[in-house]
Amino acid sequence: MCHLSIVRHLSIAMMIALLSVAGATGPARAQEVIKIVVPFAAGGPVDAVARLLANEMQSTLGATIVVENRPGAGGVIATEAVARAAADGKTLLMASQGSQVISGVLQANPKYDPSQSFDPIAMVGRVPMLLIINPNLPVNDFKELIALARTRTLTYGSAGAGTVMHIAGELINTGANVTLTHVPYRGVAPALPDLIGGRLDVIPADPPVLLPLVLLPLVRTNTVRAIAVLGRERLASLPDIPTLVELGYPDMVMENWYGLLAPVGLAPAVATRLETAALAAIKSPKVQEHMQAGELSGTLDSRAFRARMDSDIAFWRPMLPKLGITAP
Repeated sequence: MCHLSIVRHLSIAMMIALLSVAGATGPARAQEVIKIVVPFAAGGPVDAVARLLANEMQSTLGATIVVENRPGAGGVIATEAVARAAADGKTLLMASQGSQVISGVLQANPKYDPSQSFDPIAMVGRVPMLLIINPNLPVNDFKELIALARTRTLTYGSAGAGTVMHIAGELINTGANVTLTHVPYRGVAPALPDLIGGRLDVIPADPPVLLPLVLLPLVRTNTVRAIAVLGRERLASLPDIPTLVELGYPDMVMENWYGLLAPVGLAPAVATRLETAALAAIKSPKVQEHMQAGELSGTLDSRAFRARMDSDIAFWRPMLPKLGITAP
């Protein structure tokens, strides 16, 4: 499959994912307007989750929910804007571990605190990274990949410096004592054709939107090969692919999560109303169908979400320098 075909395939897949949940930006008759800010461009996993949630929350809240994409600086631009917004429940943030925790921790002079500047509403779910490789690499599993990496230079692609894909690659380097060379891209879409074409060896992929629409077909046709999951459990859609924990690497766990936040200082009644609507939306059949297809699980209420964020920040703040990852 040629480079342009793969790019078109990815673009179509992203458009399908976006259109399937695009109603959140359409007009409604309700007077109240709530804005969910997404720190990335339209069509990606964070955007798709935001639109899914917005669609389902509108009827519960009796409000128009508008999704606004404000990409840039690894999510910092949007996150900072929401941190400065009024704490009235009208401006929310669809965050991910990458945009909220990793980018927040990496900032040299942060204008917000990734935890204390926000009130958690609910965590939609989490998903582990999936390690995929060029099908022509002369390896059958992760052990053989590491052995090959000790004999020749191998490369891995990411969606940019400081992203969860970048961190996953460096976890492998550190945990397996190898040096896979990092090749940053502007997203996974331009990286996949290079992987398929043999110009790139490895990608730690972020599954939610890509898994059912792109990655599964590519894996099942052996266009790419999946060799490991960077999580504690296997993926239901790829039950034969082992986790790196199973293979003896307990520290090689890289999950991304998606959650709804608000500026700190919400009135208790407003916070409860938003949390109730978000949790009801997450439990709806439509959202559950998309979550299962994208392997998202582990929904958390506001209190548990706060604990998860604080735990992640405490873990990654000292860990990122050890992995050699600094602000891009």
